[in-house]
Amino acid sequence: MTAETTKMSGGTAIVDALIRNGVDTVFGIPGVQLDPLFDAFHHAKNRIRVVHNRHEQGAGYMALGYAQATGRVGTCVVVPGPGLLNAAAAISTGYSLNSQMLCIVGQIPSHLIGKGTGQLHELPDQLAIAEGLTKWAKRMDAPDDVPGAMAEAFRQLNTGRRRPVEVEMALDIMKAESDVSPVDPPHDYDVLQPDPDRIEEVAKLLGEAENPLIFAGGGAIDAGGPLLTLAEMLEAPVVMSRSALGAVDSRNPLALTPPHGHKLWKDADVVLGVGTRLVPMIPAWGTDNCLKQVRIDVDTEEITRSSTPDLALEADAAVSLAALCDAVPSHNRKRSDRTEEMTALKADLQAEFDKLDPQMPILRAIRDTLPEDGIFVEELTQPGYVARLAFPVYQPRTFINPGYQGTLGYACPTAMGAKIGMPDRKVLAISGDGGFMFNVQELATAAQHGIDVVLVVFNDGAYGNVKRFQQQLFDGREIAVDLQNPDFMKLADAFGVQGFRVNSPLELQRAIGEGFDTPGPTLIEYPLGEVPDPWHLIFQGRVRG
Repeated sequence: MTAETTKMSGGTAIVDALIRNGVDTVFGIPGVQLDPLFDAFHHAKNRIRVVHNRHEQGAGYMALGYAQATGRVGTCVVVPGPGLLNAAAAISTGYSLNSQMLCIVGQIPSHLIGKGTGQLHELPDQLAIAEGLTKWAKRMDAPDDVPGAMAEAFRQLNTGRRRPVEVEMALDIMKAESDVSPVDPPHDYDVLQPDPDRIEEVAKLLGEAENPLIFAGGGAIDAGGPLLTLAEMLEAPVVMSRSALGAVDSRNPLALTPPHGHKLWKDADVVLGVGTRLVPMIPAWGTDNCLKQVRIDVDTEEITRSSTPDLALEADAAVSLAALCDAVPSHNRKRSDRTEEMTALKADLQAEFDKLDPQMPILRAIRDTLPEDGIFVEELTQPGYVARLAFPVYQPRTFINPGYQGTLGYACPTAMGAKIGMPDRKVLAISGDGGFMFNVQELATAAQHGIDVVLVVFNDGAYGNVKRFQQQLFDGREIAVDLQNPDFMKLADAFGVQGFRVNSPLELQRAIGEGFDTPGPTLIEYPLGEVPDPWHLIFQGRVRG
């Protein structure tokens, strides 16, 4: 709905559109090409919070954490050129996670765009770069372009496959004033509905299956209710990728992770993939003519990217699953209760997981201290790899990971964004010493804004996983993997944050408790030596076909 026309600057129009679309927080760093926009933020400071930080990459990750924890749009604001490029790692991580990230970027003076005159922060074609990183990108060339462009940006963020979008505006347009007709968002965005006839076909195939198996990916994270109902109806285990953990409570006998799924793959006759690429399952675990595949995905291209399914629903996951719950009973065969079988499978795999010591005791210490609704942010570090397989997750959006980008350095600022988005939750992030130093400067941001996060750094003095692979693959030869780190306790003190050095899971548990009980950020260092290799449980081979 269009509101009454009023005179606004470009910057004011952007802020007005953000507020109308429910944005309450933005993360970013001011700069000359953003000055009019930040002045507009100042005038709206009672309605929208600006969290300024120390690097554009950190701002992007904070927006990512906000979006992943809340399921709402996370917004970052960066200068053009190097600002956008610095934020690109976070944007690409958001792209891999189907994250609702909005990146607002400045631009050089509008009459010089594309001229190559060497303006401050000029890129040859910034919009093209943004288009390559995002679902949708748009430059706003006049203040009255803002309502329509921002309405489309939020439509893109709230429909179809939800991925980052970018909007940009030149400095002079941010200053300029003209008549603007603001646009209020719709009450609800369109949801892609499944074809009723195809629902019946899928329901019949699932209902008649002897041994159905469900795989849930990030596209199912907000569809846990109907997902579990269908699973229980079919007696079908639900194998959750790291991006789906928490869609079904880990304590449910049917809730599994990929190592469990690998054990069941060879005997399944119908596999239902919900919001997942089914990778590595299809290419690595194998298929044959006895295995029927069904896919539910809002992204038409994704459905056939790794294989061609027997049946597919090109629709929203939650809506499709709810429709299947209504349709399956008329086709459903009687199956035995699988509680005992799945409990035994979990126990067998837990025995394998428990061989990964100290990773498993460390993860138990974290889980025992983190409340059920607490948010856990994992990074590419040895306990993090194991967490994807064996960390119990009880609620959706409480296990945040870097997706297939595997971006080092993302955990600290991502956890900060998650905490700001969910201020009543406890938030804990883990990093290795190598990754943590990528964005160590954001400790200053956490201290300045009083962001209550607990950051655990596992310090092995190396890019530990790279070191392991070099040793294994190149006859023990190593290069460029050992690190000289600061004294992390002195570093914590220098930033004005609480710090602990611990040497056991019990000490870790106590330090986490202290961190949760103390206002402000807490940094915990855990020196870590060589640990068991988890990769045999992550990369698993062909079992059929």
